[in-house]
Amino acid sequence: MAEYNTIRTTGVAGARAAQIDEGLRAHMNKVYGTMSVGMLITALAAWAIAGLATTTDPANATAQLANGTMLTALGSAIYLSPLRWVIMLAPLAFIFFGWGALMRRANAAGVQLGFFAFASAIGLSMSSIFIVFTSFSIVQTFLVTAIAFGGLSLYGYTTKKDLSAMGTFLMMGVIGLLVAMVINIFLQSPAMMFAISFIGILIFAGLTAFHTQEIKNTYVAHAAHGDKEWLDKAAYDGALSLYISFLNMFQFLLMFMGQQE
Repeated sequence: MAEYNTIRTTGVAGARAAQIDEGLRAHMNKVYGTMSVGMLITALAAWAIAGLATTTDPANATAQLANGTMLTALGSAIYLSPLRWVIMLAPLAFIFFGWGALMRRANAAGVQLGFFAFASAIGLSMSSIFIVFTSFSIVQTFLVTAIAFGGLSLYGYTTKKDLSAMGTFLMMGVIGLLVAMVINIFLQSPAMMFAISFIGILIFAGLTAFHTQEIKNTYVAHAAHGDKEWLDKAAYDGALSLYISFLNMFQFLLMFMGQQE
């Protein structure tokens, strides 16, 4: 009888573990799928806005950049007027102040909509890369970033090593990086920008692995509760974390690999 109960308990535990594994795969697919859609929205928005902001007709140009690119009235407003600071800082303000409130108060559909709206805003703020860098170097850098991201995320998912301590250290590094970037806005030091880009790549590479493990562990810890609404919102939160890591790796790599127009 005792042996039967042991077999039965083992069977139930095994079935439960298999159910959690299946749910985890579906959860991770949702995270990566949402992140991919966000990246697509960002790319399309950046490309479309860059097209509307530039012109080849001098009659329609309101300003000209140092590389010879002629800007429309929209381009002048986005890239040359004080509005550019709003465009640059608005996504950062959303991350620090808006996203947490959205996670607490909105349902899963609202959180998803907020993520896609954020991806569109990032597209607006990044549209200048299509003016500064060649299309080939943008695509090349994106592919390199995608390969590196895939490897780092796979490591974070499969490693048995606890990365939580590393995550805390890296988040402190992000704060230091932001401070250095603000300082360099005024200094305009190429050497400092080079150092910021190199350190930024390392920090967000580490955060990719850390966030992947965190997403996995969060699902496993809460799957037993069966709160689908919360797990759906957690998937969008995880997608945002990985999206930000990917995007920053791409931008910092572009500083090294990008060929300017």
